[in-house]
Amino acid sequence: MNKYNFNDFIKIIAQLRAPDGCAWDREQTHKSIKTGLIEETYEVLEAIDKENDSMMTEELGDLLLQVVFHAQIASEEGRFDINNIIDNVSKKMIYRHPHVFGKDKDTSNNELLKVVTSEDVLNNWEVLKKAEKNVTCQADVLKNVPANLPALMRAEKVQKKAAQVGFDWDNIEDVFSKIEEETTELKEAYASGDKDHIIEEMGDLLFSAVNLSRFVKTNPELALTSATEKFITRFSKLEEAVTDSGRKIEDMTLAELDNVWNEIKK
Repeated sequence: MNKYNFNDFIKIIAQLRAPDGCAWDREQTHKSIKTGLIEETYEVLEAIDKENDSMMTEELGDLLLQVVFHAQIASEEGRFDINNIIDNVSKKMIYRHPHVFGKDKDTSNNELLKVVTSEDVLNNWEVLKKAEKNVTCQADVLKNVPANLPALMRAEKVQKKAAQVGFDWDNIEDVFSKIEEETTELKEAYASGDKDHIIEEMGDLLFSAVNLSRFVKTNPELALTSATEKFITRFSKLEEAVTDSGRKIEDMTLAELDNVWNEIKK
């Protein structure tokens, strides 16, 4: 059986979009398929977590499909094509890795560090990124963090960018104190009944929790995902235990359910 390569795949997508191709594929636009990028990305992450090579192969292919599909739509409109995308990202990788591609002796940017550690690489990446995008202040760096990112992920990235110029907590004790402060303020907002104030204080508390996750070196998005999965697993066991006892969850008191829940946790 023949193996298809990247060029073959590009031709397949082009054929699907051709006048004699697939009606559904021909109707799609950048906006109509944009959620697919998010869905396929998360499916790739799930495959990585499961350490399933077959699943990763499939899901990475689905993610690649999204990229090639967008490139095909743009190509038909005369805007750009897959070659422009590959050329652009290739130039970016070379530009942002001067220590690899022979330009580490370039002293035109005195903010660049001589690369010794991975931290030096990240520092230089940010310096070069600023120069590339002509960003002159850190506020613009924060504004450039995509608004469409999941909220926890965006908050973490914004905080990290602010920390690059020293705007950060000195120690974890201060972060714990901030969380206690925001919890108190949320309680006060809740007591006031002011919906807008409650939303504001809830946001401040979550933002502080993201700060704490940075200090304990834990990705907040992944931590919350793990907690949600754990909850689902425990709830399934709770439901099974209740069913085995001949009862229904909705007929039990919260105290009774808590007892079962605590047994499951053990």
